Amino acid sequence: MSDHPLLTLIIVVAPLSLLAIGGAASIYAPLQHEVVDVYKWFSGREYIEMFAIARVTPGPGSMLATIVGWRLAGWAGAMTATVALYLPCSLLCFFVARTWNRYRGSRWHSVIENGLRPIAAGLMIAGGVMVLRVEDLGLVAWALALGFTALLLLRPMLHPLILMSGGAAVFVAVHFING
Repeated sequence: MSDHPLLTLIIVVAPLSLLAIGGAASIYAPLQHEVVDVYKWFSGREYIEMFAIARVTPGPGSMLATIVGWRLAGWAGAMTATVALYLPCSLLCFFVARTWNRYRGSRWHSVIENGLRPIAAGLMIAGGVMVLRVEDLGLVAWALALGFTALLLLRPMLHPLILMSGGAAVFVAVHFING
């Protein structure tokens, strides 16, 4: 770790703020890469545990960065990571929104908007694949992920609790079968 962990935390988290086009899910894979592979602050297992905590607690999924900061440097780390994640994108959004709304409906506006959609989708998919790869739950997890993705494409208004309950039931059943 650097002599200045809070500064390093800002260097890691702030650029991810600008990458979060599709929401918090788009930063999971790059954050994992930085904190596990590059800086080796945490093991893959520790990252998945922090990810799980961030997903079940109230609030946005981007709280994962706050938890990473907390585990790295306590309250100061949590505050630093949170501000580093929210401040750059908030400032960018404020200034871009002023211009964006002025040109709404123009051709370039539509082209940029359509171009950002697949980027956001790809970043979210990368986050999901990262979780499956790091946790390595095997073929059942991959099959459930693909099946639930297909189900959500067919029924986009399906409540997530139904999918989470179904996935939990499958894993409980597999656990009892395998003993």
